[in-house]
Amino acid sequence: MRVLIAEDEMKMARAIRRGLEAEGYAVETVATGDDAVFWAKEQDYDAIVLDVGLPGRDGYAVCRALREAQIWTPVLILTARGAVEDRIEGLDAGADDYLVKPFAFGELLARLRALLRRGPAERAPEIVVGNVRIDPAAHSVTRAGVRVDLSPREFSLLEYLARRPGEVVRRSEILDHVWDYDYDGMSNIVDVYVGYLRRKLEKPFHSPVIRAVRGVGYILEPHE
Repeated sequence: MRVLIAEDEMKMARAIRRGLEAEGYAVETVATGDDAVFWAKEQDYDAIVLDVGLPGRDGYAVCRALREAQIWTPVLILTARGAVEDRIEGLDAGADDYLVKPFAFGELLARLRALLRRGPAERAPEIVVGNVRIDPAAHSVTRAGVRVDLSPREFSLLEYLARRPGEVVRRSEILDHVWDYDYDGMSNIVDVYVGYLRRKLEKPFHSPVIRAVRGVGYILEPHE
């Protein structure tokens, strides 16, 4: 999943980014409120982690600007202000959740997972496509009841395809959400990782689940 972090404390921003990338998220960071509004309007994110104390527009103003622009990406506000009135202000500005600093990274992850399940509409805790079951909270995958061990990036790729079952997902969309927009590595990285997934999800079961659409992208299809 693709996450925007708006945090002006560089040490905090780097720590959150490293932690999320280790979990397979594609992460971009900005350090001002104006940049947060600009990139949230320009790019499609699955969630936004938004610090209150940003230079220029603060986190509350950023959140209000996004909602006024009809951008409903889930927002998790981070702040050192723990008073009830501060939490109320954040939620009234349009935030979906609120986390007070200092916090445990595990709690940040759990809250992000909850927001990603909801998105614009509530999502099931588990994603089921045919006989493939994905548990985002546990980072686990089974096929026909058999556990399939995936790397964080493989897991993110499968989860992104599984959230759009039966639909052609373009390579460019996968690259944006599973890597990020400024990725500058192998041009065929999506195809390489789809190959990894196929070896783990298809070969042992002698049945395909991922279909390539030539020149376009990939479809995750339900198979029993």
